Amino acid sequence: MTILHFTVPPLPEYIISGVYEATEGDRHPNRRNIGVFDLLVVRKGCLYVTENGRPFDIDAGSFLILRPDTHHFPTQGCTENTIHYWLHFQTSGGWISGEDGSVPKKDESLELQPFSPNYFTVKVPQFGTLPQPQKAFELLDSLASLVQHGHRIQSLWRQQLLFQELFEQLAAALDTPVSSPSSSCAEQAAAFLREHYREEFKAQTLGENINFHPVYIARCMQKEFGCSPVEYLLRYRIEQAKLLLLQTDQTVSRIAEDVGFNHAAYFTSCFAKQEGLSPRKYRQRFS
Repeated sequence: MTILHFTVPPLPEYIISGVYEATEGDRHPNRRNIGVFDLLVVRKGCLYVTENGRPFDIDAGSFLILRPDTHHFPTQGCTENTIHYWLHFQTSGGWISGEDGSVPKKDESLELQPFSPNYFTVKVPQFGTLPQPQKAFELLDSLASLVQHGHRIQSLWRQQLLFQELFEQLAAALDTPVSSPSSSCAEQAAAFLREHYREEFKAQTLGENINFHPVYIARCMQKEFGCSPVEYLLRYRIEQAKLLLLQTDQTVSRIAEDVGFNHAAYFTSCFAKQEGLSPRKYRQRFS
């Protein structure tokens, strides 16, 4: 396994991102020395990419970081409809690459100096599986929604914060253990809630659909996500509402209804509690 070692501070910097739906036969671009890191995260299907002669099959829930100083090209076309996120980032700090278990060449910038920041190294696998794919997808969706408002200071600040949270997820993939029963249950529950977020929540319905007892589901989600199924659903509905606030001109009442709230006033209260400002002020600030 190839490990990328990033010297921080400064932290890696987000540039731009998006989501692309490829059809059967579509290929990733053939590029050489593009000058920025290119993060690929697959949500559905599989991407086939080769970097410097090493092929990678990036399937659903996996990621690959293409280096800025190498040649990468499509190994083959997609064999099915494939949805993937792409994200460009850069670092003005030092970075090095080494194989798993090996000691990479010493980075002189890591040496501490008097009255200087406490420099350290963040290790990220170049290729791996996301420890919490649903959470990563949410972060990437939020980043993509902010791209069209990237000229605003508030949006630029929000983009960097979201990217740092995503980068932490990538680093966590290095020490991800084999999926436990509790994490598998939590991921299944999260996937179901995301797919049916517009519908009325019933713990019994959730349990019947993923074949786990509701009490066990709640315990697993609390362990893996730090919240109950109801809290997870509420957070996801708010995230979907934020996308609609930025991407459409729909009224707050219509958006509340679209994301599963029965009452606009309750939606506004929940939104303000989570985001620290009302839906209307959020729209004004970021659009």
